[in-house]
Amino acid sequence: MNSADLNVILPEVFLAVFAMLGLLFAVYTSKDKMGPTLVWATATIFVVLAGWIGWMGEGTRVAFNGMFIEDSFARFAKVAILLSAAAVLIMSEGYMKARGLLRFEYPMLIALAAVGMMMMVSAGDLMALYMGLELQSLSLYVVAALRRDSIKSTEAGLKYFVLGALSSGLLLYGASLVYGYAGTTLFSGIITTAQSGETSVGLLFGIVFLIAGLAFKVSAVPFHMWTPDVYEGSPTPVTAFFATAPKVAAMALFARLLHDAFGQAVGDWSQIVALLSVLSMFLGAIAAIGQTNIKRLMAFSSIAHMGYALMGLAAGTAFGVQAMLVYMAIYVTMNVGTFAFILMMSKDGAPVVEISSLNMYSRTNPGRALAMLVLLFSLAGVPPMLGFFGKLYVLRAAYEAGLAWLAIAGVIASVIGAFYYLRIVFYMYFGEEQSEPLDSGGGGTVLPVFLMASAIIMVVGIANMFGVEVAAQAAAGALVN
Repeated sequence: MNSADLNVILPEVFLAVFAMLGLLFAVYTSKDKMGPTLVWATATIFVVLAGWIGWMGEGTRVAFNGMFIEDSFARFAKVAILLSAAAVLIMSEGYMKARGLLRFEYPMLIALAAVGMMMMVSAGDLMALYMGLELQSLSLYVVAALRRDSIKSTEAGLKYFVLGALSSGLLLYGASLVYGYAGTTLFSGIITTAQSGETSVGLLFGIVFLIAGLAFKVSAVPFHMWTPDVYEGSPTPVTAFFATAPKVAAMALFARLLHDAFGQAVGDWSQIVALLSVLSMFLGAIAAIGQTNIKRLMAFSSIAHMGYALMGLAAGTAFGVQAMLVYMAIYVTMNVGTFAFILMMSKDGAPVVEISSLNMYSRTNPGRALAMLVLLFSLAGVPPMLGFFGKLYVLRAAYEAGLAWLAIAGVIASVIGAFYYLRIVFYMYFGEEQSEPLDSGGGGTVLPVFLMASAIIMVVGIANMFGVEVAAQAAAGALVN
């Protein structure tokens, strides 16, 4: 490693060193009493790094002989990852502290997971890809089981670990096949071997196994089975984290691998991604209808939304990547606000996750109910909310790429999925009167701010999407030449 390589990976090194020093400092001082301080310090570091990366300038820089790539695509994804992780950390501080879960390891594990995610989106080599993926995954396995006195939380961590190990095995097997047939692990070398219509059978099998391994990380059907149980069993702030930053990282890695390594063989993988997309959209839309637990509902919602994001990726074009990035930025913003609302759902200080508990919520909390209504309409893709334009982007990308059938399927799935979002709105405004309504003052000041800000963005962002559209276009152009 030379100074030029170090300069390229400086943000990742800085965050990794911060996480390790934070762990040492907490261990040799007051341990869990340092939890709140470390949460705010980590969130501040995330925001500072996001600003640093955002102002790093244009162009592409490569480190470690092509294993690490710093370009507009990576910068866009990293900023989204860091800002969403910072938002979730800030939202979680009060909730975790009140329930005795704010151990000093929690923010440090989130920081290490963020390092892995930043490595994932900049990977230019199969080994770098795997290293970043596993650093993220190992951290997430632990935070899923953070509530050690809960059987559901322990089950969530164990199930996530076991199925995650299976997906890692699939990914490694695919990587070994690709290396065997391409003769290199570098994406720049693989792309010269993988040519559409000329790809060997062994390399095709390698692509399939790699896609299967990554489909698990984005909870795409049929590799979604872990998602509802892990979302339900994990502490709610951890669930909020699972639904935001890791999803962005996994989708960005998906795009990076398919376009940088197999960009000349779009015809070979586009149909696989399209199948994952349509299955995810319909299973997520249909399975969520019967859910009474709002965290499980959000799990199936995330499966459906990853299906829409994969629709943009299935297009195999620069506009498809741009649509996917715009969709993920909007999706993360919606989820931050939605989970801020879920974190405020409590009765006598105890968390509540049953959807029926929201009956006539608008009567006691009209402002929060209105903000949640905006977010639910946006999640459902109801115009003129910003979520509608996110879906419009990916539908247009699929249609322009000749996948009209996929775009039509997306519209049908969106109509089906609107039911369970609108059902929550019905409960809040027209449900039966509650004998014991939810607490009206829960959440302090931080959670209502995130809820309201997210809802306002869904309305005001229609004007120019706060520059996200332009940034996504530049990012897609860096990835797909």
